[in-house]
Amino acid sequence: MNWGIINLSADTLSIIGVTLRMSFFSTLISTILGAAFGLLLEKHSFHGKKIVVRICRTLMGMPPVVAGLIIYLLLMRRGPLGFLGILFTVQAMVIAQVFLITPIITGMIYTYAARSAPSIRAFAKTMGAGRLQTYFLFIKEMSGEFYFVVVTAFARAISEVGAVMIVGGNIQHKTRTMTTAISMLRNMGDFSQGITLGILLLLIAFLLQTLSDFLRRNERNEENF
Repeated sequence: MNWGIINLSADTLSIIGVTLRMSFFSTLISTILGAAFGLLLEKHSFHGKKIVVRICRTLMGMPPVVAGLIIYLLLMRRGPLGFLGILFTVQAMVIAQVFLITPIITGMIYTYAARSAPSIRAFAKTMGAGRLQTYFLFIKEMSGEFYFVVVTAFARAISEVGAVMIVGGNIQHKTRTMTTAISMLRNMGDFSQGITLGILLLLIAFLLQTLSDFLRRNERNEENF
């Protein structure tokens, strides 16, 4: 398919498919793990909690190539997880992305929860709400923050280059993503195809943000109604 400047060849469609598959599972797993860790970190007090929070915030700024190298060493043939045989696959890319993104989600959820949870719990207590009711109230009151977290996770997953290049290998029709393809095309001097992928990447990000805004607007309208 050729839509003006956007040429959707078979290779391009394959690249988009790999990118979306990797980004979807990376976002899903990272959000679940990060939200769970962040909420548990906010709820429980223990010795060394400040150090754990500091480590988490440090990992939020982890360079992608470092995350990719660590996962590569774990999954390489002679590594501790080499028996899995998943290096240079989408699964390996998802693992690298989860390792990179989960601390970011954990830190964000912890920050949001630390700011909102005390007042929510106090309100629930005055209303005589049980533990389960308090939990659902907490999720409802933080729904806007959760939307933002999901968008952030997906944006980080879909735009990543370094980590997925190391553990994925940029193999055609197998682990080549939009960002790794753009990097390769730049080196080859094929700027037109690189621009096509860049436009599509921005379009996907725009559509995702539009969907997030639509969901948040509907939620606000339901609350007002």
